[in-house]
Amino acid sequence: MSPSSLHDHFKAITTLTPLEFQKRLRLESARALMISTNASAADAAFAVGYHSPSQFSREYRRVFSASPRQDAERLKASGYVGA
Repeated sequence: MSPSSLHDHFKAITTLTPLEFQKRLRLESARALMISTNASAADAAFAVGYHSPSQFSREYRRVFSASPRQDAERLKASGYVGA
C-alpha cells in the first residue's frame, strides 16, 4: 500500500489524518494525566512528548476549547476520572 493510499484509508476510518490522530492521542493522554495525578500542564506536556508548553496549550485549546488548567479543573469538578 502506498503512503498516500494509507493516508486516505486512515482518514476515511478515523476522520483524522495520521498526524492529527497522533496529536489527539497525546492531548488525551496529557488530559488524563492532569486529572489523575494533578500534574501541571507543562509537566503533562513534557510527559507526552511536547517540547514546548506554549505549543501544547495552543493545540489543547484548539481541541478541547479551553486551556489545559480550566479544562482539567472543570472535569475534576464534574467527577471525571480520566481514561
